[in-house]
Amino acid sequence: MKLELLAAGTRPPDWVSAGFSVYQSRMPSECQLILTECLNAKRSKNGQVEAYQRIEGEAMMRQIKDGAFVIALDKSGRHLSTEMLSEKLAEWLPIYPWVQLMIGGPDGLSKDCLSRANLTLSLSEMTFPHFLVRVMIAEQLYRAWTIFKNHPYHK
Repeated sequence: MKLELLAAGTRPPDWVSAGFSVYQSRMPSECQLILTECLNAKRSKNGQVEAYQRIEGEAMMRQIKDGAFVIALDKSGRHLSTEMLSEKLAEWLPIYPWVQLMIGGPDGLSKDCLSRANLTLSLSEMTFPHFLVRVMIAEQLYRAWTIFKNHPYHK
């Protein structure tokens, strides 16, 4: 199975790239973690949030693989514990070759992205910078994997 983050934004700060790389490198080949960056819409003072979301959403939707299980990360989503995420990984592993997680830009995901998702998750009721979410979800996916494999990292 491949876990792919479809993330709005390019050129994250170095610390984000370094943090993501740590967890990406720890994932085993049977559960590879991939990052696909999608361009952010160009923003202006008088721009429309819906237009930004649509532009970014269209770029993200073009990356969706046939047969993928798609997860939207959004504040309206469901809360899962890490243990529950681990159980979900165990369910998905034999069924889906791709699990794709969509991380929106500064204005969040488009309605089309939210509609396409098989599951919508929320990391918290708090708001986080979209680049930081890359590191947070990478760590949680790694932690969920270690729980599934009974590895001591979670302790």
